[in-house]
Amino acid sequence: MNPYLELLAREASAVEFEGPVLQARAAGLDTAELEEDKVAALKVRAMLRRRARREAELSALFDTAGDLAGLTDLDAVLAAIVQRARRLLSTDIAYMTLHDAERGDTYMRVTDGSISARFRRLRLAMGAGLGGLVAQSGTPYNTADYFADERLRHTNTIDEAVHEEGLVAILGVPLRLGTQVIGVLFAANRSARPFVQEEVALLCSLAAHAAVAIDTARLLQETRAALAELSEANGVISAHSEAIERAADAHDRMTGLVLRGGGVEDVAAVVTEVLGGTVTVLDDEGRPLVGRAADVDAGVSDAARSSRALGRTVKRDGAYVASVDVGAAPVCTLVLRTGQQVAAADQRILERAAIVTALLLLFRRSVAEAEGRVRGELLDDLISRPDLAGLGERARRLGVDLDLPHVLVVARHEGQRERAAFWASSHAALAHGLAAARGDDVVLLLPGDGPGAVARRVARELSVSLGRPATAGAARAAASGIATGTAASGVPDAYREAQRCADALLALGRAGDGASADELGFVGLLMGEGRDVSGFLTSALGPVLDYDGRRGTALIRTLTAYFGAGGSLSRTADALHIHVNTVTQRLDRVAQLLGADWQEPERALEIQLALRLHRLRSHTTDA
Repeated sequence: MNPYLELLAREASAVEFEGPVLQARAAGLDTAELEEDKVAALKVRAMLRRRARREAELSALFDTAGDLAGLTDLDAVLAAIVQRARRLLSTDIAYMTLHDAERGDTYMRVTDGSISARFRRLRLAMGAGLGGLVAQSGTPYNTADYFADERLRHTNTIDEAVHEEGLVAILGVPLRLGTQVIGVLFAANRSARPFVQEEVALLCSLAAHAAVAIDTARLLQETRAALAELSEANGVISAHSEAIERAADAHDRMTGLVLRGGGVEDVAAVVTEVLGGTVTVLDDEGRPLVGRAADVDAGVSDAARSSRALGRTVKRDGAYVASVDVGAAPVCTLVLRTGQQVAAADQRILERAAIVTALLLLFRRSVAEAEGRVRGELLDDLISRPDLAGLGERARRLGVDLDLPHVLVVARHEGQRERAAFWASSHAALAHGLAAARGDDVVLLLPGDGPGAVARRVARELSVSLGRPATAGAARAAASGIATGTAASGVPDAYREAQRCADALLALGRAGDGASADELGFVGLLMGEGRDVSGFLTSALGPVLDYDGRRGTALIRTLTAYFGAGGSLSRTADALHIHVNTVTQRLDRVAQLLGADWQEPERALEIQLALRLHRLRSHTTDA
């Protein structure tokens, strides 16, 4: 049996193949044939080893392809490729660069076996270094000694990083997707050694698998990202659709409320039900129509102005504010307080609610103004033309029973005429009475028999509405004759007496108060209907009034200051800014005109009453 077949069968080392030749020479035999057999056997051995190695490489490539196919994360795929390249070629280090389309170069993406931080951050321009050359040409390159290879374009940055890593022999192959080079796969050693063709082919095969795996992982990652974006977009669309449906439902409900005659409270209830939280509705003056005044802070007014200027909801201090104006005049404001964030689409619900509320208020205002005009015209006729036929029938159509006792109130104010008239009209409609604006006054004819209490209530409520004092005088309007429209009606007389009461209150410094003639004491007695005020003044002060009128003196003024100073000449002089002698001279003239007893207690009281009444009448005339 040929000994070399046995050696081949047990995969003996190359040294053992010299044994049969040495034994034949020792025996003195011819070794020429054995030498030929030895050479042939070594060739067979080398071929078998190459095939075994190739089989191992193919098996490794197959395993690599399977491993890469099972990876879905791009970073995991890149790390697996580099690790497998290092093991297959048994090199000190393996690494990969990828192409950066924006910057036009390649950058270090992943390494295995690297010890240099600078090397791991390295970027290679196209054509620079071995990696840049492979990326530019798309052709594999290898060098047994990088620094001695003159084929390569060396740069200080690349050479310093390679030197710091200690690399000498480098092999680089392109990562291809069709005709596009997406990166470079490297295997390198820290000692000089050539890379044989089989190693280049092996790394190229691995790079081909790697490129497909990279592209698959990239596509899968992009698909996942697209699916995530699609899911997020679908969520946004669903939420938006729900918000639109919610807004449409709320709008339909609010519209239905308006058509069914619902009020501001009903609209606020819909907003609360849909959005949660609490809703406060404010009128044009910032007063609550729904909700509590305590829920309105100073920041709401500023937020309401911003909302009207921007035409949308404004968030301020945890509250959402939507305000509506017409012709630059505010109509209403809705304030929503909730413990959670209100989406933009849901804020539109609050804005729609504000618009619907504004329409309700404007409609009510229009109805009130129309009815107020009718009621005002009737009251004007009762005051100016009480004998006009049909007044009672007109009143009945308005729900006013003129056969009942009524109180006529005259309210003086310095506020907005339109607002005062609107308040009076609304108040009269609720009380089944009448109201009219006459000059700067508002006049009300209200059911009742207590003029003082009615006057105070009107003064108080109108003052609150206007934000400034309103003064009200009141008088009873006799029921007899009102309904029939005869001249016996007491409305004109009551109107004049109520006017005088309002004038008296202002003269007495009681602005913002309300009273009837019965509650004004002697002033009321003197100013009441049927009192001879002029006769009383003439009898008490006539000569002095005439003297002042003819000569332009100030005796009346001096008398007023004298009684006001308690009869003190010096204090009277100080009050009038004149000399005491002048006061004495004027009082002597008064004594000549009124008689020497003018300072007697009864006479002095009468004169003081006359002075007070004269001042009231002068105030009324001036007004």
